[in-house]
Amino acid sequence: MTLPQRVRVVGTGLLGTSLALALQARGVDVTLADTSPTAAALASDMGAGRVAHAQDEAPDLVVVAAPPDVVVDVVAAELTAWPDATVTDVTSVKNVVVEGVARRCGAERRRFVPGHPMAGRERSGAVAARSDLFEGRTWVICPDGADDARVADVTAVAQVCGAHVVTMSPAAHDEAVAAVSHVPQVAASLVAAQLRELPDDAVALSGQGVRDVTRIAASDPMLWTQILAGNAAAVLPLLEGVRASLDDVIHALSVITSGGDASGGTRGLADAAVVGSTSVAVTAPATPVTQDAVGIRDAVATPGPRAVLAQTIAGGQEGRARIPGKHGAPAQAYASVAVVIPDEPGALGRVFTDVGETGISVEDMRLEHDDAVAAGLLELSVVPLRAQTLVSALSARGWAAHLVETA
Repeated sequence: MTLPQRVRVVGTGLLGTSLALALQARGVDVTLADTSPTAAALASDMGAGRVAHAQDEAPDLVVVAAPPDVVVDVVAAELTAWPDATVTDVTSVKNVVVEGVARRCGAERRRFVPGHPMAGRERSGAVAARSDLFEGRTWVICPDGADDARVADVTAVAQVCGAHVVTMSPAAHDEAVAAVSHVPQVAASLVAAQLRELPDDAVALSGQGVRDVTRIAASDPMLWTQILAGNAAAVLPLLEGVRASLDDVIHALSVITSGGDASGGTRGLADAAVVGSTSVAVTAPATPVTQDAVGIRDAVATPGPRAVLAQTIAGGQEGRARIPGKHGAPAQAYASVAVVIPDEPGALGRVFTDVGETGISVEDMRLEHDDAVAAGLLELSVVPLRAQTLVSALSARGWAAHLVETA
């Protein structure tokens, strides 16, 4: 598989510039084009390549990193302008793009390889670009009738950037990203929007939970409007399912607050105990249930409100457990070690040096700040068998380290 040596990147936002940086670092001749001369010049100044000119040699590959609502027009224009080049895109919706290019370009569509690197950040634009953005990420390719040689061009670029290539149909891609990307964006934005009118003293209580849930709520509204509109057919039924489950939670809470729980809470607690010992689905009583939940339905013909709440939380645990772990491997449970970090220069560097000297691999980490004290809490995820060893080693080096107890 030969790596294209001349690549033209059209659109110098986050993805386009990040890709250009990665390719430039690997010796590929990259030219940059954007409707904004300033954006192209900025990407060039960052080392992503040189601004494209009319006298440039024809590219082997054109990567269209334009906004979703114009990507079909740009792909069609690039296919016409460069009759020997392979053309791909990085748009997060595929069906509308594939159908649009097919209508516009006829047989030339065989040179078009729809793609979508599953990478991004909350920030947008060239200033947020990183050459390692695609390392360890999945890059979906939807060949849809493209010539094998063209697919090989795009595959080579994705792999040299450190991505893992997956082939899917456009429809399967759109259904998948609706569930793992688009609906989560809507959910995060809705939760974050509730904070707008919250009193300052209430917002000040925000901890890592709300930060985790709302992190992607900082995303670009214009971009996400285009993404959601472009994938409306796949997103809509999922949101309807979320709404049905949310309605059941609302009803359960209404029953509890109105005193309508005739059991006075006893039955609801019993129901919740059944849930706690049985695998359940996220579906609520008003919707079909999985086979795993049948035991609960048999035990509790009409679940009490507390059972509905417990089923909702337990279903979330089940779903989250399906998210792949490191390098796409099955998810693994890690132990958490909490380390208090003083708010002073070099503190993080020192603790990471000390962790490195233990020889224990850290699988994940997060840092939570406490505004009330001049310190932060660093939480390190490690293999359970090494957790206590890490606590002891860090404690011996003067750190306040503790094993985090889990429920």
